[in-house]
Amino acid sequence: MSIVLRAINLEKTYAPLTAGAAGLRLFHDLSLEVASGEMVAVVGESGAGKSSLLHLLAALDRPTAGEVWCGSTQVTRLTARQAGEYRNREIGYVWQFHYLLPEFSALENVAMPLLARGDRRKPALEEAGRWLIRVGLADRGEHRSGELSGGEQQRLSIARALITKPKLLLADEPTGDLDTGTAERVFTLLQDLHRENGLASVIVTHNLEFAHRCDRMLRLREGKLIAA
Repeated sequence: MSIVLRAINLEKTYAPLTAGAAGLRLFHDLSLEVASGEMVAVVGESGAGKSSLLHLLAALDRPTAGEVWCGSTQVTRLTARQAGEYRNREIGYVWQFHYLLPEFSALENVAMPLLARGDRRKPALEEAGRWLIRVGLADRGEHRSGELSGGEQQRLSIARALITKPKLLLADEPTGDLDTGTAERVFTLLQDLHRENGLASVIVTHNLEFAHRCDRMLRLREGKLIAA
């Protein structure tokens, strides 16, 4: 299997808020490799930096030191515009909160990443329709996000994340706001889509049962990832 994602000796230090205070070093010498077809769970205590790590991997933030590579792209050297193109092209990102656009239909929300990069509307909506079928929401295409249940909203956000055919899936507590039964269905869907699309996936979760069902489980502790 080829390595899709590499993080090398990452460090992230936040400057102090007041003069004379100590800065916060969140990561130190943190490294990670994720291969195509591999699903890696990242667990850890609240405040350990799990979401911040995903932000570095997605070029939503820059490390103080170290490198992030996605395939042959050195993510940490991208300009803001290049980083936006990288996220649209290479990454599917699923947040704990769905961030669906309330003024658009479910179909339009799923198509939005394609429309945002300039694809024609008709084929983009057709592709979004195929994804709605895959995530079990074929009959909800004309509904707005506020008319959907929490589980439906998250399935919709998964379809939106994967419509661009990314190589890398990053998910930040994708089941954190869902009840037990709905969380199980959403996580199973994520696993199925991960396998079907041959993704490299990094899943941040507090749910240890779900974490154990991934190929590897890593714990973020004292600024480094260790096998759990």
